[in-house]
Amino acid sequence: MKIFILAVGNKMPDWVEAGFTEYIKRMPYELPIELIDIKPEKRGTGKNTEQILSLESARINAAFPPGCRTIVLDEHGKQWSTIKFANVVTAWMGEGRDIAFVIGGADGLHQDFKNNSNEIIALSTMTLPHALVRVLLAEQLYRVASIIKRHPYHRV
Repeated sequence: MKIFILAVGNKMPDWVEAGFTEYIKRMPYELPIELIDIKPEKRGTGKNTEQILSLESARINAAFPPGCRTIVLDEHGKQWSTIKFANVVTAWMGEGRDIAFVIGGADGLHQDFKNNSNEIIALSTMTLPHALVRVLLAEQLYRVASIIKRHPYHRV
């Protein structure tokens, strides 16, 4: 099984790249993570938010790996404890499908894209910078992997 993270945004600050890379390199070989950057639509071009989100959704769909379970990150999604998240990921692993987590851009994700996802989850109800969400998701995925493998990183 492979985990994909599709994230709208590019040219991340060095601290984002460093934090994200740190957790990704710790992942066990059974749960590799691949980041797919999605180019954001330029703002200030006269397009409204709906048009921008539609164009970004088209880019996500074009880059989307086939057959993946789609998990959208959104502040209005389900909130799980880390242990619950680990249990859910374990169940997903049992299905044998790859998993794709999707992080929207500055305006989030198009409602149609969210409606067509398998799950919508929230790392927090607070609005978080999308660059930071990459790092937080990578850390939580590493934590989940450590729980599954009974590694002492996650202390209960």
